[in-house]
Amino acid sequence: MAKGYWVSVYPAISDPETLTAYNELARPAVQAGGGRTLAVGGRVVAHEAGITQRVVLVEFDTFEQAVAAYESEAYQKALVALPDGYERDFRIVEGLD
Repeated sequence: MAKGYWVSVYPAISDPETLTAYNELARPAVQAGGGRTLAVGGRVVAHEAGITQRVVLVEFDTFEQAVAAYESEAYQKALVALPDGYERDFRIVEGLD
C-alpha cells in the first residue's frame, strides 16, 4: 500500500513566533493520526519557481491515513489556530508502492 505525505510550503510568513498555538495543536494531532514529521524548515535549495521559505514534510503509512488525519477534529482545531499573515500551499500526496 502506498504511503501518504503532507507537503506544506509557506510562501509568506508574517511572524514565525505566532505559529506557536498552531504547532502546539498540530503536533499531537499529526502524531495521533499516525504521522511522522520528516522535515520542518531547515535548509532548502529551490529551483525553477521553487520557494525557499518554510517547508514541512510529514509521512503516513497510507494515503488514506494522511487524508483522515487532515480531516480529523483535532487537526481542524489546529487549522483554526493558524494565524493571519500566513500563506500556505498544502498538499496530500500519494507515494509510490
